[in-house]
Amino acid sequence: MSSRLLVFLIPFAVIAIFWVMARSEKKLAHDPTHKSFFERNGMVLGITFIMLVAFWSLFLVVLPYLYMVVESFHPKLPPMQRGGPDDVLTLQQYKSFFVEPTDGSLNTTHIRAFIFSLLTSVLVTAFVFEPMDGPLPTTHMGAFVFTLFTSVVVTAFNFAICYPLAYYMAQAGSLQKVRLIMLALIVPYWVNEILRAFSLRLLLASKGLINQALLGLGLTEKPIDFLALDVGLYVGLSYAYLLVMIFPLYNAIESLDKNQIEAARDLGAPWWKIHRDVVIPYAKPGIASGCTMVFMLAAGSLAAPQVLGGPSTLWFTSIVYDFFFQAFNWPRGAAYAFILLAACIAFVMLMLRLFKVSLGETIK
Repeated sequence: MSSRLLVFLIPFAVIAIFWVMARSEKKLAHDPTHKSFFERNGMVLGITFIMLVAFWSLFLVVLPYLYMVVESFHPKLPPMQRGGPDDVLTLQQYKSFFVEPTDGSLNTTHIRAFIFSLLTSVLVTAFVFEPMDGPLPTTHMGAFVFTLFTSVVVTAFNFAICYPLAYYMAQAGSLQKVRLIMLALIVPYWVNEILRAFSLRLLLASKGLINQALLGLGLTEKPIDFLALDVGLYVGLSYAYLLVMIFPLYNAIESLDKNQIEAARDLGAPWWKIHRDVVIPYAKPGIASGCTMVFMLAAGSLAAPQVLGGPSTLWFTSIVYDFFFQAFNWPRGAAYAFILLAACIAFVMLMLRLFKVSLGETIK
């Protein structure tokens, strides 16, 4: 059986597993007041829920990734040769990330850029990347590290913005003010993401509103190239996924009993200790959920980096896009996409372990 056809059989196996899990819930010993899945929803509605969740998670999430993984282990061949004797499983697409495909020599440029970019990420500001052989994002390895590092910075920046606002909405603000803030946050997202990115580009351009205001106030002598400094990239990515961060934070902090905060104040705790010892530990699942989603979405973003990136900024998803739709090298594009996915998952799991948050807590 072809490996590509095997991928399409997996969803049916997973649906069967979902069914067995739902049926076996009846046989487990539970609290007498607890009802099983089918007892709560009924047989017809329960089956409908299982089928809808299975369709969404498998055909729109899991299946595309499974097909991408399988495709990444195949060579680049013309359509007529697919499934023929030359269509064999290979690691060549993954090796090309580290080894020159032409002569098989070690890709020292990529490896040197990788080591340099790691050091630069820690020691140097996020706006300047100039390794030995030119701008860092001109290599695939440099673009890979730059994408991950920028996604971390965007996640931290989003958290710094959203945490105070979420705390105010959940604990301090009146109902009317919370509604107005919610409306102000949601309404801009009625506009398409690409249009919002272009509007930010107009604001941050050399002759844009921000530069004109700075020149008019005499704060600068010449326009600042925000796009070349990647300011537009950071602002665009942070703005694009603001709601993804603020809603998990708000849901977590809103359920915190206000009496705990009042008790801490009565005991003389300063505001920063209240947040450090009371609010943040309680809201840790919401923080982990928001940070995970923002990091994954930022790392996989395509529109904002292409519109708001500088001339020397090369986002890793743009490389993947070019392999798929410019070079028509789907196996290599799938391999690069899977490398990015694996790195993001590994990083997220590492962060969850460091902060002692389980994966189940992030989806509560």
